[in-house]
Amino acid sequence: MSHQPHAIRNDFSQTLDLVRQWSQNAEENLEQEACSKQRELWIPGFSLGAFPNHLNRSSLFAPIAKGRRIFHRQATMVTRRDCVIEYTGEQLDEADGDLIMALIAFAQPFPIGTLVPIVRAEVLRKLERGTGKQQYDWLHRRIKALVEATMFLEAKKKDGTTRYSIGKTLSFRIIAEFSYCDQSETYRYKLDPRWVQMFGNREYSLIDFNKRMRIRRGKDMAKTIQRLVATSADPIQRYALDWLKDKMQYRSPMRKFREALTDACKELERLEIISTHKIEDSKKGRLQLAIWLQPSV
Repeated sequence: MSHQPHAIRNDFSQTLDLVRQWSQNAEENLEQEACSKQRELWIPGFSLGAFPNHLNRSSLFAPIAKGRRIFHRQATMVTRRDCVIEYTGEQLDEADGDLIMALIAFAQPFPIGTLVPIVRAEVLRKLERGTGKQQYDWLHRRIKALVEATMFLEAKKKDGTTRYSIGKTLSFRIIAEFSYCDQSETYRYKLDPRWVQMFGNREYSLIDFNKRMRIRRGKDMAKTIQRLVATSADPIQRYALDWLKDKMQYRSPMRKFREALTDACKELERLEIISTHKIEDSKKGRLQLAIWLQPSV
């Protein structure tokens, strides 16, 4: 009789282990099904420049300085509280973001999860780049980097519980598959069907890609802000400077960051992407960027 409580505890522990194993198997089966099933990505009002909001609000794509890229290994990206993103791969910049937007657009006529054929020159023209050897080399190098990159994303409800997760039990590659034919100079690539889930419930932004391409060279911070403000319809948006600095992976002092931020906002004003901006103190005494959007017509 003295051993009975111990036996009950063992039975309970074994039951919990079985429940956990069943739950894990169920998650794996669901993710395997989501990964293997070809899906349509239908975006109302779609044009080149559609991108998921969770990615636009994160540091996954950032206006990093040219030179050697940091290699992330299961690094937690800067995001809002309603999302967790972990990333493994070369640090990605705004040009990588442009490339992914273009590849999503080229994949539109096909079910997501099937191989998409594209001519290299068409991609470069869409990105308003030249078609010389240097640009072809850049394109090939960046697509290979995106194939190697893996990501985990967990979207959360207001109470902190999980709404959905991508890449938890089965790796999510930003580009799932890629091949190149020398003779036809044609790429074939495949996007993971789970991209559709990131676009679900209208959780995406439609970015003015024509204006994006008119942002001057060396002004990538303006591209980052453009993606960020597109995630909200609020006519006035405010962001803490320390959060923006982390999100943009900016390593220099805050003084230099303020100067670069002001310069980027002036570029967006020039293109009439935003109306005006101001760096001010918040009610809690923290520096913040206030942005006024262009009035809707």
